Amino acid sequence: MRHLPYFCRSQVVRGFGRSSKQLGIPTANFPEQVIDNLPADVSTGIYHGWVSVGSGDVHKTVMSTGWNPYYKNTKKSMETRIMHTFKEDFYGELLNVAVVGYLRPEKNFDSLESLISAIQGDIEEAKKRLDLPEHLKLKEDNFFQVPKSKIMNGH
Repeated sequence: MRHLPYFCRSQVVRGFGRSSKQLGIPTANFPEQVIDNLPADVSTGIYHGWVSVGSGDVHKTVMSTGWNPYYKNTKKSMETRIMHTFKEDFYGELLNVAVVGYLRPEKNFDSLESLISAIQGDIEEAKKRLDLPEHLKLKEDNFFQVPKSKIMNGH
């Protein structure tokens, strides 16, 4: 994937509503037009990277980009799992994502438990990879210096 790192920024929208409820792993979701405009060589799968909300701190993230076979989605999504606990929802806020690397292809699971276990494994692997010097330096990228005119609701 020659387009990595890939930087994208857009408002957070409501997703399918199952990450927090069924999986216990909340996500921040991009609108369809962001997903539709990903470079052609960014294949579906699980990625790791850096993320900030508005002008807030930069955190590690793991993203699922694709069809989520377990749920048999009919539209492609990009779900960003931020490795940080926020006190409140931030729908409508500006989400800044640097997609740094590829972890694995998306796949189907035979149970909700095996899906949750895979997500937790992806999170642990992403944490390790993002600590590598070549990935850690992207946390400080100018991309995360969001102009004040783009900030909403104080984030």
